[in-house]
Amino acid sequence: MLRRTFLSFSCLALPAAAQNYSGPRPPRKDIPYLVHADNLVPTEVTEAKEQKTKDGITYVIAGANSTARTPLASPIFLLQGDRIEAERLQLYKLESRGEQREITFFEKKKKNNPRPIILEVNRLTSDNLYRLEVDEGLEKGEYSLTPEGSNQVFCFQVY
Repeated sequence: MLRRTFLSFSCLALPAAAQNYSGPRPPRKDIPYLVHADNLVPTEVTEAKEQKTKDGITYVIAGANSTARTPLASPIFLLQGDRIEAERLQLYKLESRGEQREITFFEKKKKNNPRPIILEVNRLTSDNLYRLEVDEGLEKGEYSLTPEGSNQVFCFQVY
């Protein structure tokens, strides 16, 4: 009974604490922003083009490098959600090839498919302000956040 009571009080305290967030807020909804101290850097918003290959589907993004850059190996993002659900965002490492970035998902080799990098998602306020943290350190390179089942991408580079 004591344990159940403690959990009940803990659950009640979380929403009240979440509404006390006083840090920076994204100026636009549905765009993840990289957090650099009190500054917010918008991720590069674009759409990945699907190209069917004999092995599967390659998603291609124009440009060799993202315009959004961070030196942080464990970046933190803020997202003011409206149409995009923070819990449905997936993070993938991209390969730079020539003047484009790409990622390939194979139809037959399921075990060789890229796996999403784990994100910790925390709701900060009742008006859908979320903090997303990368669970593991990222190596230098190009990355993309994408809503599951969508070709919309939010790109950034770790340098």
